[in-house]
Amino acid sequence: MTQQDAKFEDGGEQPIAIRAKDGEDLAIISTLVQDAILPITEIKWNADENRFGLLLNRFRWEDKSKAQKQGRDFERVQTVLVFDAVLAVASNGIDLSDKDQVISLLSIDFEADEDGAGSINLILAGDGMIALDVESIQATLKDVTRPYVAPSKKSPEHDLS
Repeated sequence: MTQQDAKFEDGGEQPIAIRAKDGEDLAIISTLVQDAILPITEIKWNADENRFGLLLNRFRWEDKSKAQKQGRDFERVQTVLVFDAVLAVASNGIDLSDKDQVISLLSIDFEADEDGAGSINLILAGDGMIALDVESIQATLKDVTRPYVAPSKKSPEHDLS
């Protein structure tokens, strides 16, 4: 009996809860949070616990093709993204004092040092970036609400026009 790999759409109805411990895992999280939006006030850095977290409004990429086939509106879901083992945080291209600012997360990448530590880079729309110096990759992504209709009712690709 041959086994078949799971397809992205297989997770369409379930809330996502995954952990990343290496670059391949982090690439999966990056795909899931692509085009997530969040107010700047939903970013938290706890230096005492070496923890950095964001509360994202994530586009449900895993549900996109099903929504298209069924002719229904696209969905978003609130998701917590937490990074542990964070030693330092720096940002570039965003105004942290503007509490009304809403940012869009485009991707996440990892630049490794020789010892397994490195920098996790959160790439934002508009040339912004948040860099996390980490001892190792320890990330958790967890959906924390039920999906809701995306305010634009469109996928992020349609929002570009």
